[in-house]
Amino acid sequence: MTQTNSITQNLLTFIEKSPSCFHAVKNISDELRENGFTALSEGEKWNLQPGGKYFTTRNSSSIIAWTIPDFDFEGFSICASHSDSPSFKIKENESITSEKHYIKLNVEKYGGMLCAPWFDRPLSVAGRIIVESISDGKTKLEQKLVDVDRDLLMIPNLAIHMNRDANDGQKYNVQNDMLPIFSFDENSEPDRNSFMETVAQSAGVKRESIVSTDLFLYNRDGGKFWGNKNEFIASTKLDDLECAYTCLQGFIASAKDGNKSRNVSVNCIFDNEEVGSQTRQGAASTFLYDTLQRINMACKRSDEEYYTAIAKSFMISADNAHAVHPNHSDKSDPTNRPLVNMGPVIKFNAAQKYTTDSISAAIFKTVCKKAGVPYQVFTNRSDMAGGSTLGNISGTKVSIPTVDIGLAQWAMHSPYESAGSKDPEYMKSAIEEFYRMDSIAHFD
Repeated sequence: MTQTNSITQNLLTFIEKSPSCFHAVKNISDELRENGFTALSEGEKWNLQPGGKYFTTRNSSSIIAWTIPDFDFEGFSICASHSDSPSFKIKENESITSEKHYIKLNVEKYGGMLCAPWFDRPLSVAGRIIVESISDGKTKLEQKLVDVDRDLLMIPNLAIHMNRDANDGQKYNVQNDMLPIFSFDENSEPDRNSFMETVAQSAGVKRESIVSTDLFLYNRDGGKFWGNKNEFIASTKLDDLECAYTCLQGFIASAKDGNKSRNVSVNCIFDNEEVGSQTRQGAASTFLYDTLQRINMACKRSDEEYYTAIAKSFMISADNAHAVHPNHSDKSDPTNRPLVNMGPVIKFNAAQKYTTDSISAAIFKTVCKKAGVPYQVFTNRSDMAGGSTLGNISGTKVSIPTVDIGLAQWAMHSPYESAGSKDPEYMKSAIEEFYRMDSIAHFD
């Protein structure tokens, strides 16, 4: 049986410890600190040093880290992924009493998702709460992360006897069909505050101190290797924590002995890609632009030097790709057919849903060749619309050549996705090589 490799095992552990985008960014921040990176606040003045390693966060759900060469830099080598995944967000006034004994939770969709796999799974809740405290007569608001780390909820299917057409295709109404069941009380009219009491206990605070929340459902099924030779993995949130984690590992590895390239190495993980990125912490925000500008200023460079640096920069937009499905091979393009365990996938789209062109593809192919990593190509069937990602959205704020890539997976946007166990190592190696490159070819 094939041995499970360490980076893929570490990926699955990271995902299990990251039940929300807030937890993912917290875990990434902790790992960066452990590797010598200094945290900076956007609300304070930055003092950057040659050879320094830094990171900053926005909204606790997006993060940008960077390393500076020991000498004046030429441009920025950027890799971007995202921290969020499709889920259900818990609404305000969340508790709904049913049949006088049950409590179910009022939720709404976050992102486009496969609904059916959410049924009959152990679920729980994670995210953040805003807590109010009073000290010296002054009110203070504090953010706390929370993970109710137990099997708490479930969305039971309707039995086949009550829906004889269930296997002939089903359209789901979230408000009617997909509200998770939280509790049962033998007494009539159960306590509608009991859910927030459970959240408060998990966070170690009093229920009455919780002012507001950003809470999401997550699948409790743990990540695992599977297949005859452990050649596959299954987990929640592979889209896009698989790219976020492996790109982070390549970035950290490239910085072990300092930044030896001519560019500032930048690793970005944005929130809200699954809902269009149009937030202050999304790829459509000023977060990347603001950070690059401040790096340039803190290095005592002029505005003119900032723009010449942008002209000599390159971005990898890393968001997972669709593998050919063995049961539905007709859904894939006739000649561009990515497989799991065959390396990163370069994504093309003539309508510019992906940013890749001949130049950016050639650059990434060169990166893979130098790293000894195989690569593949994805395009949609010409008669099927595909998805999009953050590369072209980010490009509206910071316009640099960009390639869209990802790792091949199945069941994208399911609460339990599958992919290849070899691919994380391929991605880490390619990204490490990208950051180590002394210079990147540019075309006017």
